[in-house]
Amino acid sequence: MSLVESKEKCVPEASWVPAERLKMINRYVVERKGSCISCGLCGSLCPYGVHKRIEGHASILPPFDQRCIGPSCSSNDFYCVKRCPTSSLSVSNSETFPALGDVRWTSEMVLGTWKMAETGKALPLDHPANVGACGGGFDQLHFRLPKGSKPVKDHEFTTAIDLNRRSRGPRVKIDLPIYGGGMSYGSVSLHTMVAKARCAQAWNTFTCTGEGGYPSELLPYQKHVITQVATGLFGVKEESIKRAPIVEFKYAQGAKPGLGGHLLYEKNTPLVAKMRQAVPYTSLFSPFPFHSVYSVEDHKKHLDWISSINPNALLSVKVSTPNDVEMVAVGSYFAGANIVHLDGGYGGTGAAPEIAKKNIATPIEYAIPKVHRFLTNEGIRDEVTLIASGGVRTGLDMAKAIALGADGVVIGTAELVAMGCVRCGNCESGRGCPRGIATTDPELMMQLETDWAAQRLINLYGAWRQQLGDLMSRFGMKDVSELRGRTDLLRFDGGKEVKA
Repeated sequence: MSLVESKEKCVPEASWVPAERLKMINRYVVERKGSCISCGLCGSLCPYGVHKRIEGHASILPPFDQRCIGPSCSSNDFYCVKRCPTSSLSVSNSETFPALGDVRWTSEMVLGTWKMAETGKALPLDHPANVGACGGGFDQLHFRLPKGSKPVKDHEFTTAIDLNRRSRGPRVKIDLPIYGGGMSYGSVSLHTMVAKARCAQAWNTFTCTGEGGYPSELLPYQKHVITQVATGLFGVKEESIKRAPIVEFKYAQGAKPGLGGHLLYEKNTPLVAKMRQAVPYTSLFSPFPFHSVYSVEDHKKHLDWISSINPNALLSVKVSTPNDVEMVAVGSYFAGANIVHLDGGYGGTGAAPEIAKKNIATPIEYAIPKVHRFLTNEGIRDEVTLIASGGVRTGLDMAKAIALGADGVVIGTAELVAMGCVRCGNCESGRGCPRGIATTDPELMMQLETDWAAQRLINLYGAWRQQLGDLMSRFGMKDVSELRGRTDLLRFDGGKEVKA
């Protein structure tokens, strides 16, 4: 699928991809006592499929807890607890459900992401899974939605954005304002990287290799893969730069600005070390910063280096969000960047130190309007594609970032959650993720099936697009570009209007 001068393509089809291992995490627990006579009344009453009996068998199956809507069902005539002739059924809150997630990724948000990844269907805009509980950031911002809206169809709105707004270079358009963030081979498994690439190909967008090199397994998807040049120069090769439609310089990461990167020795297996051109089972550090860049002129030399190797590559610059982030952004423009990628302080996996995420970089919701306004005042806003990341968890977070002034977003943790991440924070400890997502252990990697993971990502992207279309229809918008910079459509908690 060509990315040059592309029009918005047909929406990839969603398909149902449940996960057996996620079924044990439910909001409610349905218990059936031994006094049950297996009459089957509950199965005939429940419209949600909690109770089922296999035809030809006398006994009824154990309850499907994940389908139960809980005590709120008590007002319905079909409430199984009330109608059971032997009073054998009870419904209670799960003890494990509140332990899932954290204040940024609440239990509701994790399960809501799983549901969208499983079904491909969007959650309602007022669903509790759209907002976290951290009391700040995007959780403080809400759209001032007009009441009522008409159902929106895929052909009635466009979510495509241009990644090259400058007069030179190829015209590159992606079909929705999202692409996958850089998570390197070493930090995540190869199965995770391939699943992300398949999703990018299906949606005519991109995913990024991160700083660990370009695995050969990504070659079938190379038109949709961004290669990254980071301060450690791990895995940077001329051949990968030549094949990449976009090359991203990572000058800093919002989750750990000023600290650089760190891959612990246990995850640096022989395959990872070969990719990174390093010694196996040694800890690998990416310094901060590039020690060859201390001015805009130095910055331009970096970008010119890539252009000399691959003149057709778009140039992306990923930076964290210091106090003078607007000066960094305008400097990147004059150095020749096509994309300025702002990475805020709330991103990062369990490998990112909490003290850095919470105390160093400017929150992304402050950085976006600051940069958007400055580039506008300089008269160059429409020549730069402004991409935001660092704490974008939901489709509504994406829409809020665009309303604050971004053109699109990069996501990372949301993709991992769609693949079954439970936010346990063990990404960087020992062998890594027991679910096969953030690990390089050959045995653990097999826990993640690539086709299954890719389809869940495709479903998640589709659900977010539906949410964005629903939101745009509420405001009478047909193109996502109409939402950019519309801070007047947002309010803080308490009803205050947002001042950019």
